[in-house]
Amino acid sequence: MSDPKPLPLVFNEPRGRKKPPRHLADLTSPERKTLLEEQGLPGFRAKQLSNHYFARLVDDPAEMTDLPAAQRDELVSALLPPLMTPLRTLEADRGTTRKTLWKLFDGALVESVLMRYPDRATVCVSSQAGCGMACPFCATGQGGLQRNMSTAEIVEQVVAAARALHRGEVPGGPGRVSNVVFMGMGEPLANYKAVIGAVRRLTDPAPDGLGMSARGVTVSTVGLVPRINQLAEEGIPVTLALSLHAPDDELRNELVPINTRFSVAETVEAAWNYARTTKRRVSIEYAMMRGINDQAHRADLLGDVLNAYGDWGWVHVNLIPLNPTPGSKWTASDPADEREFVRRLEAKGIPTTVRDTRGREIDGACGQLAAVES
Repeated sequence: MSDPKPLPLVFNEPRGRKKPPRHLADLTSPERKTLLEEQGLPGFRAKQLSNHYFARLVDDPAEMTDLPAAQRDELVSALLPPLMTPLRTLEADRGTTRKTLWKLFDGALVESVLMRYPDRATVCVSSQAGCGMACPFCATGQGGLQRNMSTAEIVEQVVAAARALHRGEVPGGPGRVSNVVFMGMGEPLANYKAVIGAVRRLTDPAPDGLGMSARGVTVSTVGLVPRINQLAEEGIPVTLALSLHAPDDELRNELVPINTRFSVAETVEAAWNYARTTKRRVSIEYAMMRGINDQAHRADLLGDVLNAYGDWGWVHVNLIPLNPTPGSKWTASDPADEREFVRRLEAKGIPTTVRDTRGREIDGACGQLAAVES
């Protein structure tokens, strides 16, 4: 196998590319006030607009009756410009799993997935249009990277899901978003600034943000070590999910090409440092592929790699039955091999679960998001 091309830590937009419209979700509360004042509008209206967006979940200006009718359109245009248009929503699990295809302002396509369970509602959001990490078993990675998403474009996926739950459009009656996972399209830590901005908007108290608990937010990465270390110092105790997929460099170089820059040992050490700094348990994501990474000896090796940093409960392994993607040469592991993998990890004291594969039939499960219009 030839050496893969080096992958970027951060994707920088080409010069001259038009940026998404500036939205209140891109801004802090003081910045929203300043923007209105710069446009000759009353700065105090920023709080009212924020309340409509984040707390009331209103998207119809006609319902914003505390704004003066003569200025309403101007105020909404200044801080609540349209960001994305839903093109299609597919449903599974009797309507409790909903995948939405969005068209962004420049025609780029992304997908998000809302999954409602009896005790929670989780939104899986995209952070980039496409992905540049080139993992060969992932449909998104095979499509390449188009561009980073803005903070507001990321947040809007969650707010749209929150509106649907609030309005009772999802079976189970009115509800609220309890969890957000950055496991949709893109490598979140390659769009670091926008993702951290989105995390802050999600966790800022209303009306500055959605008022979610940081413990309900999971940020996934394939292992951008400098960014993992940076995230550990942000002071926001989100859950870190490390997509490891192999415990040895030889195999991981093939499955997760960024491993040619940051080895398994470096990546796991960064994850351990994150757990030590934040006191938050790290989730190790591991897609189970038949005959590729599901052998018993690799389960033992994975346990040894993780236990090298102590047994104080810093880590949890989340096995993911591989979801089918067009043209992939890999298939899901045999259930017996999966059970043996779990048994061996647990024998080494590693808490292990097998992920629920919600949305597989609508190509909404892990690794299946491809954002195609037809």
